[in-house]
Amino acid sequence: MKKELRKLSAIFMTAGLALASTIACAQPYGPGVTDKVIKIGNINPYSGPASSYSSYGKAQAAYFKKVNDEGGINGRMIEFISLDDSYQPPKTLEQARRLVEQDKVLLIFAPLGTPTNSAIHKYMNQRKVPQLFVQTGASKWGDPKNFPWTMGWQPNYRSEGKIYAQAILQNQPNGKIAILYQNDDYGKDYITGIEEGLGVKKNMIVARQSYETSDPTIDSQIVKLRASGADVFLNITIPKFAAQAIKKMAELNWKPTHYLNQVSSSVGSTLIPAGLENSVGLITTSFIKDPSDPQWKDDKAFLEYQAWFKKYLPSADQNDGFYIQGYTNAQTLEYVLKQAGNDLTRENVMKQAANIKDLKLPLLLPGINLQTGPNDFYPIERMQLARFDGKAWRLFGKIYGD
Repeated sequence: MKKELRKLSAIFMTAGLALASTIACAQPYGPGVTDKVIKIGNINPYSGPASSYSSYGKAQAAYFKKVNDEGGINGRMIEFISLDDSYQPPKTLEQARRLVEQDKVLLIFAPLGTPTNSAIHKYMNQRKVPQLFVQTGASKWGDPKNFPWTMGWQPNYRSEGKIYAQAILQNQPNGKIAILYQNDDYGKDYITGIEEGLGVKKNMIVARQSYETSDPTIDSQIVKLRASGADVFLNITIPKFAAQAIKKMAELNWKPTHYLNQVSSSVGSTLIPAGLENSVGLITTSFIKDPSDPQWKDDKAFLEYQAWFKKYLPSADQNDGFYIQGYTNAQTLEYVLKQAGNDLTRENVMKQAANIKDLKLPLLLPGINLQTGPNDFYPIERMQLARFDGKAWRLFGKIYGD
């Protein structure tokens, strides 16, 4: 009897060791991941007042098509599910719920817009799902203490606002500033940065006008701002309204020094609709190689981008700078997923995203990199000023930022 018990004990021990070995060898996967697939969600305004930003989602989808054609990431294909929210926050929440609860994606990557991301901010963190590399520069995306599942990507709006303020103080210290801004966290973040940059001279701001994304035009706001006598204009708007502002100012022959926020600096989406002749002299910030700038025509990385563009987006406008940003943002996610290896859990993806060390992607401007840490959720923090000469944005001055 004792002999039989010893035999059974040995069998159970062997089986237990085999089971433990199997569990140890099994790779930890989060939702949306198998041995062959990584399911990624995305939300973009393919319709509505911000539809010019749809270029981001189209570029990201095309980039992941390239990744899949080349064998995927660590042998897994990317299933990229990109949904339209029309830049309407309630719709954004609806689409996020669908992606997380029905499609069961690993993460939601690069959802676009400040008001729309704000609508899903708490939901994503309550569900502990990465809201990763959001396409908006609001400073709220860099708060790992309170929102550890949300991370920005591009330079934040407050920092950009400070850069404009520094430029104004240097070049027009006695100027009078007028501001047009979107009436939400996006617009107000810029104003905070501008006021912080101006410091004791924030009384240089003599007029402010806001708009809602549901407004048909901003013509009346431009008329009021012109009447203020301002000789410096800060255009804090999305592309549709930025183009309207540029055209209306030309119609009124109002020619202040004109600063245009980076998120509307695309030649294809903003300046061509506004009229290139009306856009001469505009000043913006840049952190990425602009497709309209001829200085990159022989740049190896830009030539590779052009070849990709021709193959995967043959009918799209290559002068639309939003495509190049979507492409580079997708490269950032590719890097993070490669770093995660086979530990494709949501926790490890966020851990890797918060451990980027001096990553220099090929289409970032020279001197600009990505860097994150457990307490630093702002990957890109450097920018340079650029002026539009009627054909292209021309970089000038120093690189600002940390």
